[in-house]
Amino acid sequence: MRMEWSIEKKRGNLRPVLRYRVILERHEEHLALPMVRIASTIPEPPSSWQAFCYPGQFERAGLPSTGCYDLETPNHKRKSGGAELRLPWRPDNRYPEVEASFAALRAAFEAELASAHDSAPMHLRGELELRPALREAIAPAVVADRLLRMAG
Repeated sequence: MRMEWSIEKKRGNLRPVLRYRVILERHEEHLALPMVRIASTIPEPPSSWQAFCYPGQFERAGLPSTGCYDLETPNHKRKSGGAELRLPWRPDNRYPEVEASFAALRAAFEAELASAHDSAPMHLRGELELRPALREAIAPAVVADRLLRMAG
């Protein structure tokens, strides 16, 4: 699995945008891994649909975040996925929780990968024959039937 993310903020009162993408490798796809989702520590700003935050409004007025975003990996059918998330405006443009949250997502994915990998492959094949006692019991009748056909 490969995770890529970037945060871009334009000058001014615009909120930063976190873009991330998660891509499964071929051997991970073949293990039929489910989607892994975690609750991150990345705060979702109030009115996160709004691309900007004026001074004195929302997070710049001290309003708390509305919660935290979920981060997820794709399942083996989708193979890749990601999202765009608006981050709260901050004067220092620092978002240490982003890297910490992706590290937590990686740890959750690695646990799921290890569990799937521990499910060992198998191939079972069987074969049964008649028991010797039954074979001995019916042998005289089988031999007699064959002799009669040859003579006939």
